[in-house]
Amino acid sequence: MNKPLRRIAIFCGLLMLALLLRDNWLQYAQADSLAKDSDNRRVRIERYSIPRGDIIVDGKAITDSKETDGEFQYKRTWKNGPMWAPVTGYSSQAFDSNALEKIEDGILTGNDDRLFFRNTLDMLTGKERQGGNVVTTLSSAAQKAAWNGLKGKKGAAVALDPATGKILAMVSAPSYDPGKFAGSMDSDAKAWNSLQKKNNPDDPMLNRALRQTYPPGSTFKVVTAAAALEEGLIDDIDASTDSPDPFPLPQSTTKLTNDHGVCKDVSLREALRISCNTVFGKISDELGNKTMIEHADKFGFNEEVFTPVRADASIYPKDVPPQNAMAGIGQASNRATPLQMAMVAAAVANDGKLMKPYSVAQLRSANLDVIEETEPEELSQAVSPENAQKLQEMMETVVKDGTGQTAQIPGVTVGGKTGTAQHGENNEKNPYAWFISYAKDSNGKSVAVAVVVEDGSAVREDISGGGLAAPIAKDIMKAVLNK
Repeated sequence: MNKPLRRIAIFCGLLMLALLLRDNWLQYAQADSLAKDSDNRRVRIERYSIPRGDIIVDGKAITDSKETDGEFQYKRTWKNGPMWAPVTGYSSQAFDSNALEKIEDGILTGNDDRLFFRNTLDMLTGKERQGGNVVTTLSSAAQKAAWNGLKGKKGAAVALDPATGKILAMVSAPSYDPGKFAGSMDSDAKAWNSLQKKNNPDDPMLNRALRQTYPPGSTFKVVTAAAALEEGLIDDIDASTDSPDPFPLPQSTTKLTNDHGVCKDVSLREALRISCNTVFGKISDELGNKTMIEHADKFGFNEEVFTPVRADASIYPKDVPPQNAMAGIGQASNRATPLQMAMVAAAVANDGKLMKPYSVAQLRSANLDVIEETEPEELSQAVSPENAQKLQEMMETVVKDGTGQTAQIPGVTVGGKTGTAQHGENNEKNPYAWFISYAKDSNGKSVAVAVVVEDGSAVREDISGGGLAAPIAKDIMKAVLNK
């Protein structure tokens, strides 16, 4: 064979070898990932070929499946979709899914490896594959109370069981109806586009309970008070704090003032009752930025939380002294999600022990076999039991005869803290109204709540945590305790 033909033969041989290698790589190494690729239309057709399993609240399904005439045989439906969307998320033939619908998709479609034995039995007996169910920790009564309270407003509410970390309610307003774009028709695409932030400035698909961080305002003073007690800066909550009014911010010519009340030299209890900025700004400055970060971290700040849906990290920032003093009263670069502030209230109510929040109690097969069950998990001892009880005394004073009186529930012990958080450059925008609280009945049942209301249309002077947020929290707490 002459030299040119030999080169051509070698080249052709190499091409054949490359083809064989590529073929084997696709068939064996990548077969599984290609078979599960969401862009593989066969995967999507198979995914919607059976009714989807359900998401359960209080023993009842809040979801269903509807048979269609299209290529995708079934599409998802929801009962009261806008109220439950912050919990369930959406499942769309055209736009995939998110939240629990996404995280637990394998269970809901029946494709999870943990259902292999069940699916094998069904195949041998000729039964069609069935999706499993996701049993949540949510309370329909608490969710409805939160939803009704935020109707017509912008904001969020979260309720927790302090002893376990179970999420009892999680509402974000305004919300959206996931059933409007669950299919793959032109009308679904139109509904989807109308909900995108670029087309809807209210951003209804944003889960404000988990993914929006706000300045927590005066609700953060509970954390600052905890730090002061834990560090021994203050032992007696009824002793004078030797605090000036106004308080000159360190390294600055600016003086921190109070909105109301007499705050000079007041006790820690009184400072929380009437929400003195000067007392808590001074505490934060004396403890220093590093110490404040350490105590904020114990309450869950500066770390993402998975419920299992991811919640953005709340931030107590590394900052210079004047900004650290402002962060100690919940301003400056201090940012928190409603979930985070519910965790603060829950830790105080639970004698200082912070439990990991979770929204899924069980995963079950179609025949109700329990596949997985969530066990309560302790995140930290945010504050000692002794100091937690001091914080409880202070928060109960706030509700008894302080700024949180609108949260009182007859015959129930309620502790809380109001907050009116400034935002916008030079505080030109309407503030956010906050309220965090807990309630305990005579039977030992308890609930912790955080509510934030963004009311841009309200008269600025009418915006307060006690006026806008506390009544909503009260209704949520009553719904849980009366269940």
